[in-house]
Amino acid sequence: MNGSAHLAIGAGSGYIVANAVQSDPASTGLLIIIGAVTGLMPDIDIDGKLSNKITFSHKVIRSIAQVIGLLMMVYSYFSGDGAEKWLGIGAGIGIIAISMYITQRRMLTVTGIGVLAGGLSLEENWLLLLAIFIIIASFVPHRSYTHSIIGIIFFGVISAQFQDAVGVNGVFSACMAGYISHLAADLRILPFNKRGVKLFLPISSKEF
Repeated sequence: MNGSAHLAIGAGSGYIVANAVQSDPASTGLLIIIGAVTGLMPDIDIDGKLSNKITFSHKVIRSIAQVIGLLMMVYSYFSGDGAEKWLGIGAGIGIIAISMYITQRRMLTVTGIGVLAGGLSLEENWLLLLAIFIIIASFVPHRSYTHSIIGIIFFGVISAQFQDAVGVNGVFSACMAGYISHLAADLRILPFNKRGVKLFLPISSKEF
């Protein structure tokens, strides 16, 4: 199922939750947005549809790093003196060499580290947990742990912390409804899905 469909189903899930808790108009809008966003969250794993949306292009970052490395080499050569000169040139070469290994997968890891820094700065537990979720997602295959019961439980903990932080009734339910709606829409029993989801990882890799 494509991202637009997951987004719409997640938004619908948020609307149902809003009606169930009898939210006011502002809270209803918030719950719909939350449902839509969390309806995409399982695809944050590597090669998932969402991972490329939240990260910068690795090619752009690679090019920036290479330019910085080259400028450092040139600056060090003309402005440095003795050991400092060669250290600067060596550092520039090192930056260029490391940049060759920057991939989209690692950009997702960098994004998780950025969220982690934000969580530490703001002292928000839900952001810290979300950062861990993103970092783990950057190392697991598509439709694996983020599409499993373990992923649901972990995201449930994040959702509970998020509701405590924003203090809006229904946030936890909207988060979970959106997330679970994604997994339900990816089940193999639906005729348009060639693949299913491995709900019981790591105990079983059977697709449902």
